[in-house]
Amino acid sequence: MSARVVIVGAGHAGISTALELREAGFTGPVVVLDQAGHDPYERPPLSKAWLAGAVSTGELAFRAREVYARRRIELRTGVRVDAIDRGSREVVTADGTRLPYDHLVLATGARPRALPVPGAGLAGVHRLHTLTDALALRAALDTARALAIVGGGFIGLEVAAAARKRGVPTTVVEAAPRLMRRVVSEPVSAFYHRLHEDAGCVVRTEAVVAELTGEDGHVTGVRLAGGATVPADMVVAGIGVTPETGLAGAAGLATGDGVLVDEALRTSDPAVFAVGDCARFPLGDAMERLESVQNAADQGRAVAAAVTGDARPYRDVPWFWTDQHGCKLQIAGIATGADEWAVVGSVQERRFTVLCWRRGALVAGESVNRPADHLALRRLIAAKASISPAAARADGFTLKDHARALAG
Repeated sequence: MSARVVIVGAGHAGISTALELREAGFTGPVVVLDQAGHDPYERPPLSKAWLAGAVSTGELAFRAREVYARRRIELRTGVRVDAIDRGSREVVTADGTRLPYDHLVLATGARPRALPVPGAGLAGVHRLHTLTDALALRAALDTARALAIVGGGFIGLEVAAAARKRGVPTTVVEAAPRLMRRVVSEPVSAFYHRLHEDAGCVVRTEAVVAELTGEDGHVTGVRLAGGATVPADMVVAGIGVTPETGLAGAAGLATGDGVLVDEALRTSDPAVFAVGDCARFPLGDAMERLESVQNAADQGRAVAAAVTGDARPYRDVPWFWTDQHGCKLQIAGIATGADEWAVVGSVQERRFTVLCWRRGALVAGESVNRPADHLALRRLIAAKASISPAAARADGFTLKDHARALAG
């Protein structure tokens, strides 16, 4: 194959795409462009093992530099792509260089949302997205007297767990009625709420931030809409991300909460794909945009298949995980809109799984410290296995048995 693939973005999705192209037998040039001036690294550990001190900075590297050379992947860091010329099939970099492509893959990721309140620019206000962010945040934790985290999602709660392990007084401020509302069921949300409180964290739900207060340019607290103030000399904002669609939109590609793609991850231009956090793709009856390592890796594999002539619909079962206070949560499927659930195992023993149904169909499962259940669920959901809530609540029910029966 003499075709050239250019990939914009060297995050997990972009690097996975490059590596999977070689695994799929693609022999043409593969060029990865990234505006960051350093080698690619893994971001999930930044709020987990790295922040807890269990993983060193050197261990974050996605691959050793020689791996890219050995697989003939041209990695160009410190290069910003400013435009896509779809007519000539070229990308234009900040210095005016025009680089031709036959297939273009947009892996531009997402950027953290800034707190939309007065005081968001004060010193002592942090986010966690890049290694630079993480280094500054970890250093600040060493001297913090009181930490306030705005946002009760995965990132915010992982930071809260690390802070409490260090003994830092911590308050989580969440606007929604419960923690992780967007991604987990009510039973799991309630479990992690108690878990954080048991670890000494103050959790305030239905708490809307009005402003960040400060003195001499440094944050001193979080004032809530009701008038109360949470004292804090350190604030971490974890209120989600916005997909990076500017490059795609300026090129006339269809966008809308992400770069819109079809089942093969092609954009409105068949020569251009999008993967990872920036891609919004068909999943079931809806268009979804998922922020996970699994999605990034699997979409990279799907694009490699399409480029090498083996295009197939991307329908991999999504899965996610988080580690908080020694309790690992693994999620298979999408629980959004679930109207019934059942708990298998023991919440008191911190080993249980919540099964989620939507209109009678098993759509997701959330396993706390039960990895075997998680693996079984991924197989069962992919096969659209029929398991009723009544069966799940019956004595002797196990997911392992159902997965084994599925295998025949």
